[in-house]
Amino acid sequence: MMAMDLNAAKQFVLKKLRGELSEDLIYHSVEHTLDVTEAVRRLGEMEGLQNVQITLLETAALFHDLGFTEIYDGHEEVSVRFAREALPRFGYSQADIEVIVGLIRATKLPQNPQNHLEEVLADADLDYIGRDDMFIIGQCLYNEWIRYEKIDSLREWNEKQMRFLKAHYYFTRSANTLRKVKKQENIRELEKVLHTTN
Repeated sequence: MMAMDLNAAKQFVLKKLRGELSEDLIYHSVEHTLDVTEAVRRLGEMEGLQNVQITLLETAALFHDLGFTEIYDGHEEVSVRFAREALPRFGYSQADIEVIVGLIRATKLPQNPQNHLEEVLADADLDYIGRDDMFIIGQCLYNEWIRYEKIDSLREWNEKQMRFLKAHYYFTRSANTLRKVKKQENIRELEKVLHTTN
């Protein structure tokens, strides 16, 4: 039985992302995928997960936005297809792949994770909203949404962002420990922005 080759899977994903992602994907970029992969490892370790579970999480993080190479809305199911097609040749069993499929689907908004591992990846995917660089990263998503005609104005963006942040909550203890306080600060900052642009 071949062991899971995370490194080979990572090289496959990064090559595909670098070669096939649209330049209009300013937020859903290679950097975002690597950021989520790093966040999921950190959270997995903090949550006391076993190495094999962390490998599954990192693999899912790598694949979760691969579908953007083909489609914007509904990209998760394309990501699932890529994972099912590619992972057997990197030593992933059918059982491993089913876990990864669930993990990828757990990143779909609104988030609805079904188990602890899915909660960890859901939190990692939105790790940035409880960080100092939230507004810098948010600017990338704003620019992307303007290009894809998801929003018409900065005002609309700020209002959507506020609704999203207020409705959002982290699932895991570790994400709350790391990110909850800063997320509340970011909400207060955004409230100031909305207040001054009224």
